[in-house]
Amino acid sequence: MTSTQQRAALQRQIWAIANDVRGAVDGWDFKQYVLGTLFYRFISENFAAYIEGGDDSVNYAELPDSVITPEIKDDAIKTKGYFIYPGQLFANVAQNANSNESLNTDLAAIFAAIEASASGYPSEQDIKGLFADFDTTSNRLGNTVKDKNKRLADVLKGVAGLEFGDFEGSHIDLFGDAYEFLISNYAANAGKWGGEFFTPQHVSKLIAQLAMHKQTSVNKIYDPACGSGSLLLQAKKHFDAHIIEEGFFGQEINHTTFNLARMNMFLHNINYDKFNMQLGNTLIDPHFLDDKPFDAIVSNPPYSVKWIGADDPILINDDRFAPAGVLAPKSKADFAFVLHALSYLSSKGRAAIVCFPGIFYRGGAEQKIRKYLVDNNYVETVISLAPNLFFGTTIAVNILVLAKNKTSTDTQFIDASGLFKKETNNNILTDDHIQQIMAVFDSKENVDHLARSVPLEEISGNDYNLSVSSYVEVKDTREVVDIAELNAELKTTVAGITQLRQEIDAIVAEIEGEEQDA
Repeated sequence: MTSTQQRAALQRQIWAIANDVRGAVDGWDFKQYVLGTLFYRFISENFAAYIEGGDDSVNYAELPDSVITPEIKDDAIKTKGYFIYPGQLFANVAQNANSNESLNTDLAAIFAAIEASASGYPSEQDIKGLFADFDTTSNRLGNTVKDKNKRLADVLKGVAGLEFGDFEGSHIDLFGDAYEFLISNYAANAGKWGGEFFTPQHVSKLIAQLAMHKQTSVNKIYDPACGSGSLLLQAKKHFDAHIIEEGFFGQEINHTTFNLARMNMFLHNINYDKFNMQLGNTLIDPHFLDDKPFDAIVSNPPYSVKWIGADDPILINDDRFAPAGVLAPKSKADFAFVLHALSYLSSKGRAAIVCFPGIFYRGGAEQKIRKYLVDNNYVETVISLAPNLFFGTTIAVNILVLAKNKTSTDTQFIDASGLFKKETNNNILTDDHIQQIMAVFDSKENVDHLARSVPLEEISGNDYNLSVSSYVEVKDTREVVDIAELNAELKTTVAGITQLRQEIDAIVAEIEGEEQDA
């Protein structure tokens, strides 16, 4: 079975579990239990493999908890960031799940113990609260303890039955892909809210390539509105050959999604010392001030959300916003995210940000911010994408690429709105589409109906309008008509009609004559 077939089979199995066990529980809520169980199995197997160290004679799951010494525990937490006793492993809990009358409380105690194991260690903040959304006593699982345990056992058994292959083989990639598959399906079914924090893999791939283009190594990569971490992880997938020296950084305002992002890092085998996820409002409570600048920034911030803006007089003096001389409108925070990303960007790096198209042509404060960005030569490229690429919205979004090391004052515009493949309810970007976009992004050459590099003077003369359609002419797909040929065809047609009428008149006259003779 090929890796693609394995992945497809695994995804079918996981989706079947989600549908079989959720029952009356809303799918968007119940995903926490499916994903939490997937995560519990993963870290259990990962931890057991670490303890066993490749020694086939050692089976950690079969050892009694009593053999664990304080030294073994201390060393493991320093390396892995957490500790799991043999009796707490997923395999042992799942084996007896159907007969365990205290399953829900046992699970709660295990999760609390795993989180508590990191207390006082450098990994404490990375582990704390990871299982907060896996509430094993919630009435969402059922009204009685028996109902709760039945549903939890079904999830554990279903996840236990999944085939991941050898741990050191394709296991981790398949697990991560399955996780993203489940997230994407729930996001698709959850409307706009779900789509706000999940960026489809094909779009993530393009954004990651734009941000990392021609950088053989970066100090670290950052997403100021990281959601479930899909953009950061796409950079890891695509750039395994590159060195992301200090790891992955992200901030997220939604607590549930923040937990998913941290889980996602572990699921993709990124150790606790290689990622730093923080909870909070990026615009008014930014983290990582001491960690900037970043060589690569990727982001898909929420479109046109409200923020405090000018109602907070301190913000206009904030180092992130002050250089532009104006704050983003209170009703549309888009450019606040853009200016935030710019302030965190290094002198050699790039930021690739998904943006609502309206910010590129509206007047007022947004026009002033565009003027600041263009006059200071920070805008490398604006790319318009096809509609319906994202879950929960059909908007044809843009990607804004910022850089502080441009060698030309031209700004590149790419019209990629015609590059897509229709697939089920959404459009997708294929690898060929991404390669086509990246090739023209790299060359900066003018290509009819696709890309154009525009001088600063033309943009300033156009009131700093940065809409792609203002600079890249749309291809006229209407059929070209040869007037002379059309006239000739018309003459032939008219002559034919005239002849036909004459023949019909003759037939009618003949019939009428015969009737008179009769």
